Amino acid sequence: MAKGIVYLIPSLLDEENTESIPAYILTAINDCEVLFAENLRTARRYLKKLQKDIVIDRYEWHTLSDEPPIHGIFLQKLKEGKKIGIISEAGCPGVADPGQTFVAIAHENNATVKPLAGPNAILMALMASGMNGQRFQFLGYLPIRDHERDRMIKEIEAESYKKNCTQIFIETPYRNNQLLDALLKNCKTTTQLCIAAALTSPEEKIQTLTIGQWKQQKPELNKIPSTFCLLAR
Repeated sequence: MAKGIVYLIPSLLDEENTESIPAYILTAINDCEVLFAENLRTARRYLKKLQKDIVIDRYEWHTLSDEPPIHGIFLQKLKEGKKIGIISEAGCPGVADPGQTFVAIAHENNATVKPLAGPNAILMALMASGMNGQRFQFLGYLPIRDHERDRMIKEIEAESYKKNCTQIFIETPYRNNQLLDALLKNCKTTTQLCIAAALTSPEEKIQTLTIGQWKQQKPELNKIPSTFCLLAR
């Protein structure tokens, strides 16, 4: 059986900063025959930003979703030996983003998987935080309900202190302020918090302070994509 190739293609964190995408990403895109993307409209616009004269319609396009019929199409393309690209909506496929199910299918069918480097808010925030990069965990989104979120924050702070482990998490941008308020309310004043906001954009701001210090200068984060890193002391 012919074996396909799956390229994991990162995309922009900031729509205007194409400089954050390494040149070899475009080489991989041009090698693809089939593209699976979370949002076809923004993926097409992204490719046009990278290369104005790219022929968008030469690709076979499919929406990236966990619906069984899409899995079947993906598997069929692998069997046909196609070169397939998976395009993240923001950042890297499979890392706090859809794509891992398709990668698992690729491995189950002995296809070649090629992860490509690009901007990733989780790793960039950790790199810039000054916190423990030897032991860390990504928690995704914390609970929305106040009491559940408060309990989770206390648990991850305790674990961070016990294991000297950096805790990394994100929130939907329009709920960032509520998350920050919960952190300031529930964490000890000596706990460190890094807020990495608007990464790769002209408004990028990354700062690590203690909870006590953040209480004195609470930032406005509403609708600003942000990644949070926490390390208890």
